[in-house]
Amino acid sequence: MRKHKSISNKVLDRVKKHIIENLKLYIIVAIFFVIGIIAGVICYNSLDEGSKENCCNYIDSFVQNIREGYEVDNNELLRNTIINNIFFTIALWFIGCTIIGLPIVYGMISFKGFSLGYTICCLIGTLGTYKGIIFCFLSLFIQNILAIPAYLGMGVSGNKLYNSIMMDKRKENIKIEILKHTLFCILMLAFLIFASILESYVSASLLQIYTKSV
Repeated sequence: MRKHKSISNKVLDRVKKHIIENLKLYIIVAIFFVIGIIAGVICYNSLDEGSKENCCNYIDSFVQNIREGYEVDNNELLRNTIINNIFFTIALWFIGCTIIGLPIVYGMISFKGFSLGYTICCLIGTLGTYKGIIFCFLSLFIQNILAIPAYLGMGVSGNKLYNSIMMDKRKENIKIEILKHTLFCILMLAFLIFASILESYVSASLLQIYTKSV
């Protein structure tokens, strides 16, 4: 028991140290993520009535199907989310390894924020404030507790790699920094896979239970 606590404490200490040492980078990457969320909100509010109606019809149809007994294929959902996260991680890793890729890294992080902001607005706009917030919490919150820090972490890792290469362009240093970036991205992918499991089984189940009860 004490050994387990000791390992947990060491992990937490490493995480805290990592965040403190890279706090400025995390703030910068987080700002781009928030900008993406704001852009998603603005984009939804700028839609014409026809486009908003299409979003509402899609969500209403999904909710109605669940109420009528439609069961989400958890295994298929898990497979799709894991594949998407693997592709996103590989893309972010590869772009982060290029000197000119830093703006694209920021763009990818912003896009994740955009998708989140747009989705939240669609749900609230369709279901109303109260039900929409609950729907967002059940469908988005649980997995994003892990996913958002993983996205930010990979963005910071790509930024660190760029800064390290700019400071020391020796081949030995570049190889070491790329290896660090690779291992970190693999670790973040593990978090994303766990987030996919939460989304596919926990969030999806809670969402079905809530939808059928209202």
